[in-house]
Amino acid sequence: MENKKPTELARIIRERRSVKKGYTDQSVPKELVLELLNDAVYAPNHGLREPWRFIFVPAELKESFVEEMVQHYPEDMAENRRNYFSEPTAFLIVIMPEEERQKQRDEDYGAVGSMIQNFQLLAWERGLGVVWKTNVHIYDKRLHERLGLTDHERIAGYLHLGYFDEVPEGKPRIPVEEKFTIFQP
Repeated sequence: MENKKPTELARIIRERRSVKKGYTDQSVPKELVLELLNDAVYAPNHGLREPWRFIFVPAELKESFVEEMVQHYPEDMAENRRNYFSEPTAFLIVIMPEEERQKQRDEDYGAVGSMIQNFQLLAWERGLGVVWKTNVHIYDKRLHERLGLTDHERIAGYLHLGYFDEVPEGKPRIPVEEKFTIFQP
């Protein structure tokens, strides 16, 4: 087998990191988020349902957003959650439909995951750090109401966004050959 040099896309996929902390205070422009989303939504999605919508929390609204988020936690966790939510520079909340049919729910969640991966790769290419968070607050009905979700929507996750100075260390992956089999009739 010929040893080929990885493509630029393969390099970006392998080098992308989830940036969980160490964000700078540089603002994340709404225009950049829109630009990245306009490309990211080309993710495969069954029937072109495009099962997503977004709520952006820019830096100038982050403090009030964080204070609202903290209200959804027990008092003894408030300071911990305030510190946690204060780390990123901005947030992108990904909302998706909560379909009745299991097949459609699964297809939609797969599409949203693909779109988020596209967004993360595009952001990484532009030097913007992202981590996809699915903490327990994504299920909080009071928060859903506050964010304007309908009864037929759910939060797929919070994307924590921000510029960073240090690239997080990569973690090794299990070689796919260890998880690969060939069907035997």
